[in-house]
Amino acid sequence: MTRPPTAAQRRIIEAADPETGRISGAPAQLARLVVLKLAFRHPRPPHDHFLTPAGHRVREAEEEPPAAASRAGSRTEQPAPDGLFAARLGGEPDTDGGPARAREVRTAWQGLLEIRRMTNPDGATDRPCAWERSRLAPSAALALEAAGCAPAGEETPGYLVRDSPQPEAVAVHHPEPDGLAACSAALRDAGWQVSEHAGTRGGPRYLLASPRRT
Repeated sequence: MTRPPTAAQRRIIEAADPETGRISGAPAQLARLVVLKLAFRHPRPPHDHFLTPAGHRVREAEEEPPAAASRAGSRTEQPAPDGLFAARLGGEPDTDGGPARAREVRTAWQGLLEIRRMTNPDGATDRPCAWERSRLAPSAALALEAAGCAPAGEETPGYLVRDSPQPEAVAVHHPEPDGLAACSAALRDAGWQVSEHAGTRGGPRYLLASPRRT
């Protein structure tokens, strides 16, 4: 079982930037947080360190009042495997979409914009990069959730992102016309090309979305 962070490591976590999750501290302490998968080191200079979603959860637990923590008991949310962000394609079990998830989505989206800046030849952040084109469905889902669109749950309506037979495109479904229009606007704003299509045999309309290259 992984040891919990030390008092010194917790102080670093508590002092993280609330928006970006950027942390600072002694190199050895930062390296240990990376080993614990509570932080990651940015691959490009100046190689800053940032909290992972698991690190954000530790930070939130430190801020939670003791009474609330005791009420949570065994229902405390378990961190995702390896502390990695998982995009919601829609259709997953209904989960809490509270502040913790919103922070995870915001951090992941800011990280994706940084990948665009570093890897697009002109440093543009207004269109997808090669990393996204190799991960179409999760990249589109992140763009949707970052824009405030809600994924479908087991019993709640929302978007569904699915693979498409068309090369470099995903299909986006939503049971409500206004919801489909919101998804279209969100993807366009995130740099995707979007077209709306009629479903087969009179089925509901859906979107085809592909990463814009220029």
